Amino acid sequence: MLYIGMSGAKERMLAQAVNNNNLANVSTVGFRADLEQARSMPVFGPGLPSRAFAMTERPGIDFSPGTLDITGDPMNVAVKGEGWIAVQAPDGSEAFTRDGNLRVTPQGFLVNGAGHQVMGNGGPISLPPAKTVSVGVDGTITIVPLGQAASTLVEVDRIKLVKPDPLKLIKGEDGLLRLREPEPVNPDASVRLETGMLERSNVNPVEVMAKMITLARGFEMQVKIMKTADEIDRASEELVRMG
Repeated sequence: MLYIGMSGAKERMLAQAVNNNNLANVSTVGFRADLEQARSMPVFGPGLPSRAFAMTERPGIDFSPGTLDITGDPMNVAVKGEGWIAVQAPDGSEAFTRDGNLRVTPQGFLVNGAGHQVMGNGGPISLPPAKTVSVGVDGTITIVPLGQAASTLVEVDRIKLVKPDPLKLIKGEDGLLRLREPEPVNPDASVRLETGMLERSNVNPVEVMAKMITLARGFEMQVKIMKTADEIDRASEELVRMG
C-alpha cells in the first residue's frame, strides 16, 4: 500500500512538471504543448506480479495550430497549415520550429525570437547590409541593398521550409523538434508562410490551470494513502506488542 501511494505521488509530480512547462510557455511564439499520460505497470520478479506501480509517459506532442496574431511587421512570419521552419540548434544540428519572429543580428545572421539561426538553401542565412528586408510566402528573402534605390530588389536566399512526418518528430529540452532518427530533410515547396503574423502557443491556459488543480488533488490523495499505510503499520506493531 505504501509503495503504491509513493509510486502514484511520484508520477503525479512528474505529470505536474510537464503541465507546468506547458503553462510557462503559454506566451511562447509557436510553442507546441507536450502530452503526458500515466499507466499501470506490473512489478515482475520472484513469484507472481501481484503488485503494480504507476508510470508517467510523454507519448507525444500536441500538433494542433495556435492562433495567429496580426503584427504588421514584415519580419514576422507564421507557417500556414502544416510545416516547420528549419533552424540551427545550439549543438549545430538541424532542428524545426514554428517561431517566425525573425530579426537580423548585427553580424547579418537571420535568427528567430529564440536566437536560433534560420536555415536557407546552403546553411544558416546571412544577409548583406540592407535598407529593408522582406520575406515572401514561399520563404524567399528579398532586400534593398544599402545605397540602392527602393526599386532595386535583390533575392538573397530562401528560408528552408520542411514538412516531415509528425510521427517521426521528438521535442528536445530546448523546445526544438528533431527527427527520432537523424536523416536529411529536403525543403517542401508546398509549405507556405503568412507574412506580418505570428503564431501563438497552442496551450489553452484555462485547460492547463484546471489540470494543475486535478493533479494537485491527486497528489494529496496519494500522500493520504501513504499516511494511512503508516498508521496501519503502527497499529499492527501495537497489536504485536500487546500479544
